[in-house]
Amino acid sequence: MHEITELLQAWSNGDAQALDRLVPLVDQELRKIARNYMRNERPGHILQTTALVNEALIKLVRENISWANRKHFYALVARRMRQVLIDYARRGPRAEYIDVDDAVIPHEKSKELLMLDEALTKLARIDERKATIVECRFFIGLTLGEVAELLGTSQSTVERDWRFARSWLKRQMTGESVIE
Repeated sequence: MHEITELLQAWSNGDAQALDRLVPLVDQELRKIARNYMRNERPGHILQTTALVNEALIKLVRENISWANRKHFYALVARRMRQVLIDYARRGPRAEYIDVDDAVIPHEKSKELLMLDEALTKLARIDERKATIVECRFFIGLTLGEVAELLGTSQSTVERDWRFARSWLKRQMTGESVIE
């Protein structure tokens, strides 16, 4: 794990070869995050797991980021993956493989993703930490403890923020509240 952090910091400091050494070490986790995103997409989506990982990494390569650690890296990659999928959803359906018998494809998943993105963007304007918690839990699959460690706060704070954020997002997206 320290090797990943060291490579991230070397990459931040301009070592272009650090990225080449980093990718094989993080590839499995990046694919896991991408699969979590793609699981929520419509069948036949033109974008596949590998392409989602690649597009997210391309976005990150263009940025100059000082990496704190691997969890910071995974959180930002997950955010970039969400942005890639939002871009695809906004552009509307593109060419995709479908069986002729299944020519009518519902695009509910893309609409849900757009609604979630809009709600998360609103939440981030109100409280960036709560939005980050949602991204880390839902898209990356971090535990509450891992999110607390990443954010440098207590697990009870993360649990409270997680409950609030879920309820707030549900109200934003459906008009209903979450009862726990």
